[in-house]
Amino acid sequence: MDCSEAIIPGEELETSENLEADDYNFRVPLPPKLDSPGYAVKNSLSGHTLCITSVKFRPDGEQLASGSADKLLMLWDVNSAKFLQSMSGHTVGINDVTWSQEHLLASCSDDKTVRLWDSRIGKCQKILEGHNRQVFACRFNPSGNLLASCSYDETVRMWDVRTTRTLKVVAAHQDPITSLDFNRDGTLFATSSFDGLIRVWDTATLQLLKTLIDADNSPVGYVKFSPNGRYVLASTLNCTLKLWNYLKAKCLRSYRGHVNEAYCINSNFSITGGIWIVSGSEDKSLCIWKLQTKELVQKADTEGDQVICTDCHPKENVIATGALQNKFTVKLWKSSEESPSAQS
Repeated sequence: MDCSEAIIPGEELETSENLEADDYNFRVPLPPKLDSPGYAVKNSLSGHTLCITSVKFRPDGEQLASGSADKLLMLWDVNSAKFLQSMSGHTVGINDVTWSQEHLLASCSDDKTVRLWDSRIGKCQKILEGHNRQVFACRFNPSGNLLASCSYDETVRMWDVRTTRTLKVVAAHQDPITSLDFNRDGTLFATSSFDGLIRVWDTATLQLLKTLIDADNSPVGYVKFSPNGRYVLASTLNCTLKLWNYLKAKCLRSYRGHVNEAYCINSNFSITGGIWIVSGSEDKSLCIWKLQTKELVQKADTEGDQVICTDCHPKENVIATGALQNKFTVKLWKSSEESPSAQS
């Protein structure tokens, strides 16, 4: 598989018209040239009593939600690093958390349910039932009217957020589905699975558009669209992250240097300063690569945390992490890069 194709940042993320030229233009603003983002722990947020499985910044970056095997959702104020509230209701551990554009939160669990929460009052509004095995991931579409969930039952369910009814069910893979993500306008979503496949779907029709498969067919633990919606980043359980042009079903970049063989560790794009790829690692480190060169520019010691979940702040050079063991704290990492707000 050829992963040597050049991707050169040079134009705005929002303006990409020539699909054939996309492989050569990863369209994001030009960052300052730095050797390393210099991330270090700024705050440790204590409250959970078992491993942390999901951390997600609210779209405005003001709050952070964390989910845990202790069955609790917790909300944190990002600026003050203070605990806000805890929400309970799931009967087994939580696997994923997602925000809508407003105050609505969704969580999914090994109890086979998806729950909708009003973060303003900390109450569960609806319980969505239909999956017959553990629900492993959930995502709102960008407009917030749809919620997608995927499960070990090998299906994706599309829910109407207003009525909380199942709109469609698709048998998406032949093994448990590990993650899903919408593109920037919500017209597409991608899924990953232990069957080694990444699939891209039409949201409106649930028609399968593309299947991405690599030569080694390793299980895929996580998938995420790039901010401009034209690439897919996949975390595989063979210690490799891969950046795909899904239109051409072509791998453009492979990132190595972390350890990922046992858990579905998520990965992220960080574009608030430099252009980085971010992932936790089973060797108790936080790994950051230059998107363009594939260079591992920082491998930060996590002080005994086996980081399995990360999220990048939408506006500031801040990363949130959650881990399997140690003190079960959520950690906020701050970069030595100058943030966009400081530059303005």
